[in-house]
Amino acid sequence: MAGNTKVGNRRGLLGRWQHIDYVMGFNLDRRLYDVLQCMPTVPGAIGAFRRGALEGVGCFSVATLAEDTDVTIALGRAGWRVVYAEDAIAFTEAPSSVSALWRQRYRWSYGTMQSVWKHKRALRERGEGRIGRVGIPYMLLFQVALPLLAPLIDIFTLYGILFLNPVATLAYWVGFNLLLAGLAVYAFHLDREPLHPLWAMPLQQFVYRQLMYLVVIQSLISAARGVRLRWQHVERTGEVEATR
Repeated sequence: MAGNTKVGNRRGLLGRWQHIDYVMGFNLDRRLYDVLQCMPTVPGAIGAFRRGALEGVGCFSVATLAEDTDVTIALGRAGWRVVYAEDAIAFTEAPSSVSALWRQRYRWSYGTMQSVWKHKRALRERGEGRIGRVGIPYMLLFQVALPLLAPLIDIFTLYGILFLNPVATLAYWVGFNLLLAGLAVYAFHLDREPLHPLWAMPLQQFVYRQLMYLVVIQSLISAARGVRLRWQHVERTGEVEATR
């Protein structure tokens, strides 16, 4: 069972950005994975396992830096179904500095790539269940390929404003961001969260989003070079508040 992880230190701008990311990204994705029956990650902050299921796949492994994703994919390959329990809530302390956020997301991204590579046979072997046919391709598309291509959208937008039709380019850009805003409102509604943190979303598109792209790019370069990345420790301050 994958639970509902929420940011507990969301007062500052960086905390609000991560709060939006958790609600719009992680929690909304888990709802989709639940419907498609291909959950790839039981979050470390809130999850539950059958002991027999864990023992059947060799329990947690130290082969990757994303042991939660690694073991969840292994469970999916073994035929277990992992569900999302939105009412099982845990508040986690998100990184409070840009450097700490970078280290955390770098480890997550690199560890996810390690997990996908470790379980790559699930993409072509029969009988591996939906995690190989649906879950892993979705992860590759939206967690690796899209972040690598997304900066081109910003470059083409800037090129269109400077050298093509600025009105049409800005209209498409505004339309895209309105679509994102609508998705954010829907995600916050599903999570029963107040909408006022969304005032920080426009600036998030210019700063936070670019940071996440760079993290994925660095992770891919490190993976291609065969870098042995160590565990990226995140400092804890204890500044967590439960909002429910």
